[in-house]
Amino acid sequence: MLPLAVVLNPGAGRGLAGRSWPRLEAELRRRGLDFELIHEEEGGTALQRVQALPDHATVLAVGGDGTVGALLPALVNTGRLLAVIPVGTGNDFAGMLGRKPGDFMGVLDHLGTPPRLVDALRATILAGEGAGTSRLLLNGLGMGFDARVAALTAQAPGRLSGFGRYAWAALKALRELRLTRVTAEVDGRVLYSGPSCLAAVMNGTRYGGGFQISPASDVGDGRLNALVSGPVSRPQLLALMARVLRGRHLGHPLVSHAAGQTVTLSWTRPTPLHLDGDVAGEVTAVRVEVVPGAVQSLR
Repeated sequence: MLPLAVVLNPGAGRGLAGRSWPRLEAELRRRGLDFELIHEEEGGTALQRVQALPDHATVLAVGGDGTVGALLPALVNTGRLLAVIPVGTGNDFAGMLGRKPGDFMGVLDHLGTPPRLVDALRATILAGEGAGTSRLLLNGLGMGFDARVAALTAQAPGRLSGFGRYAWAALKALRELRLTRVTAEVDGRVLYSGPSCLAAVMNGTRYGGGFQISPASDVGDGRLNALVSGPVSRPQLLALMARVLRGRHLGHPLVSHAAGQTVTLSWTRPTPLHLDGDVAGEVTAVRVEVVPGAVQSLR
């Protein structure tokens, strides 16, 4: 075994990560695994501690997509191995890899097996709030409707799970639907230009706790996937959401889709943006590029 660091975000999953730790710690010790515990609620502090680890260490992230996203700068092209125990509010990256929420036995069983190289994304805000800043992503980003949904999930009833919270917020955002003109370019070619309510650029296949927004994505193919809606009405968007849940929306006349290495989204007015589920303000232009084979991930 390579050096093992357990990164615990106790607040992830509304405290589920912290409550799960005693059982996970007991199992680690039962297996005789030596580990360093990085117990941090603040992502920046956890990142600094992971960056100080030896190259080729194994980083066991106990949390959700936000926990993993905060650690990416210490994982991309460093040789450190990422393993995820999904106990966050959103577990879409781990879920795409077949991990069930709270399944630490399956993860620990695979420690020491050959890793899989997965791609990352680099998003740069070109205009709007945070213009000039870049961020590494593992799953993807959304603009418009889905970013508004991401913002509203914080208001969802506490009894709801990740998927339930997303569905609640999506229905609430539906009542506020508005269209804005967007131009989406993939590798320099216009994919779509016209009124739209949302655009997504994905490395993974799903977001929102299970919505299959990009079923054609492959995190190891060296490409990203762009999806843009056409001028949908509220009933049309609701019907499309049902298709997205099952991953059956590609090919629909109101959905444009393409894969490539670089995507640019330009909107005529400020539009909400989320980055791996984290709300990032309102912007008018963003560029996204793929970073092939950037992260070594546990299968």
